[in-house]
Amino acid sequence: MSSELPAGARAVVVTASNRAAAGVYADRSGQALAEGLRALGFTVEGPHVCPDDVAELEVVLQQATASGADVVLTTGGTGLSPTDVTPEATRRVLEREAPGIAEAVRRYGEGKVATSVLSRGLAGTVGRTLVVNLPGSTGGVRDGLAVLGPLLPHVVSQLRGGDH
Repeated sequence: MSSELPAGARAVVVTASNRAAAGVYADRSGQALAEGLRALGFTVEGPHVCPDDVAELEVVLQQATASGADVVLTTGGTGLSPTDVTPEATRRVLEREAPGIAEAVRRYGEGKVATSVLSRGLAGTVGRTLVVNLPGSTGGVRDGLAVLGPLLPHVVSQLRGGDH
């Protein structure tokens, strides 16, 4: 497994939150996600803050994946609330699902926060881009990065055509 992030790796961060989009509060989880990705060696665009709206999120995800980013990570909108629609928007965009990644994120958080298993986040690919939905809390972002950190160098290498 590749342990070094390929040169020029790019990530896009998208936050799904009605309240952050309306300016009710600052987007802390998106900022934490962007900082964590930079620490892993990525050049990061965003966070792009969007309301919890399937159509709007779908457009933002399509733009992010079309931009040539290696990774698109979302934060927020993965729970059971009627306004949590990030997985629905993501499913419309994904070409291939990678359920093991989303399951690993849920499993990692379960020991600390029992409700982590309620996250409906998805993971998969669009062309040569990995897309992963993370919870909308800074703790959920930290847990997600703990799982993704060791995987991302290999994933980016593979999606760029690297050998197994």
